Amino acid sequence: MNHFLDIHKTDAAALRGMIDQAGAMKQARLGRPKAAPDDDQPLKDHMVALIFEKPSTRTRVSFDVGVRQMGGQTMVLSGKDMQLGHGETIADTARVLSRYVDMIMIRTFDETILTEMAEYSDVPVINGLTDRTHPCQIMADVLTYEEHRGPIKGKKVVWTGDGNNVCASFLHAAGQFGFDLTFTGPAQLDPEEEFMGLARQKGSKITIERDPFKAVEGADLVVADTWVSMHDSQSAKERRHNMLRPYQVNADLMSHAKPDALFMHCLPAHREEEATSEVMDGPNSVIFDEAENRLHAQKAVMRWCLGV
Repeated sequence: MNHFLDIHKTDAAALRGMIDQAGAMKQARLGRPKAAPDDDQPLKDHMVALIFEKPSTRTRVSFDVGVRQMGGQTMVLSGKDMQLGHGETIADTARVLSRYVDMIMIRTFDETILTEMAEYSDVPVINGLTDRTHPCQIMADVLTYEEHRGPIKGKKVVWTGDGNNVCASFLHAAGQFGFDLTFTGPAQLDPEEEFMGLARQKGSKITIERDPFKAVEGADLVVADTWVSMHDSQSAKERRHNMLRPYQVNADLMSHAKPDALFMHCLPAHREEEATSEVMDGPNSVIFDEAENRLHAQKAVMRWCLGV
């Protein structure tokens, strides 16, 4: 069974196939109404459960639309609806859902909820986000980079700010797609050593550089993410802002990267905090292509999971 739990747990050739298929499906939709179904209906007669313990805009809409475009149907469930792990166990929930649906996408907090769901499910499970990783976002990011600049293999990606769950999946992708990654941010927010080690074992150059201006020298892609979580207290937000302010992506910082370096942010963004509007709306920004490509990348992921 093809679960899509993390990029480093998925075969590199399969990942490449998903990126290529996503690009092909995107091209096939050019000029079509956004709501129109694909000519190919690989999910016809399939039901997909979309479980959200965490709020979502892009993940919810992109998965829902993607399933519908491919001819399937969705059942959207909140953590409140399901009370995951509070009454019925995760294992029993997985066993029950497997009797009703053909695939499960879950966006949750604790990674163990995802892994237990996959362990006991009889249908494919997709990681829509956990506190530790966000693989679907990075599949969209690789697709976005390659449609603008060609193969990402051998390129230099710079992650600025917090070594969070999105950064973790970027490190996984570095190893699987063969690019290098430099992290620049405060030491308290470094990425996990395990994830950096996995990328290095695959031959990727993984670097930590505290000076953001040195970090972006020669960068092909500069990436930022929000500095604060929706669950942080006000005092925690203030502490993080003070730590991360030197790592804001602004025009001055981007001027030290390659002239054609792209800028990405997975959104939602706090403008004038982790990145300025001048950069986000500038000519090198691809943030809205990146957001759109969640749809196309996830459609390819779903097809791979179901083998259709």
